[in-house]
Amino acid sequence: MTQIEFHFNTTERLQYTCRLLRKAHARQLRVGVVGSEASLRQLDAALWSFSESDFLPHSCAADGLEVQVASPIRLHMDPVQLSGMDVLVNLGDEVPQGFESFGRLIEIVATDDHGRMTARQRWRHYTAQGYALKQHDLSKAVAT
Repeated sequence: MTQIEFHFNTTERLQYTCRLLRKAHARQLRVGVVGSEASLRQLDAALWSFSESDFLPHSCAADGLEVQVASPIRLHMDPVQLSGMDVLVNLGDEVPQGFESFGRLIEIVATDDHGRMTARQRWRHYTAQGYALKQHDLSKAVAT
């Protein structure tokens, strides 16, 4: 059964996602990130600029299939296109289609009202399906 985690109260959602992806890449995990076209475009830009010393190889849906297949981090609006990855990170408002095919799903929730409301809906969906959810309150975490 997919392990589902909610990382909530992040004030810097894109920066937190970059740090999370850096940690996953260091552990040699293959990670898919799903979200809106705008949020994925912003994340793509952030991945190129968030650290002077780290390079996180990633691809987007517009990249050729061979580049996507070789990329340990893949950004795509359609989670079904991310099958085969170890972890799915959700930056979207909806429950990602096919999330149960991933070993782990991480929901990243910002502090705005819209983000909290949609996260609550996803939380209810997962618990109704019988998933035991883990919570990580980022307002209490030390920056990495």
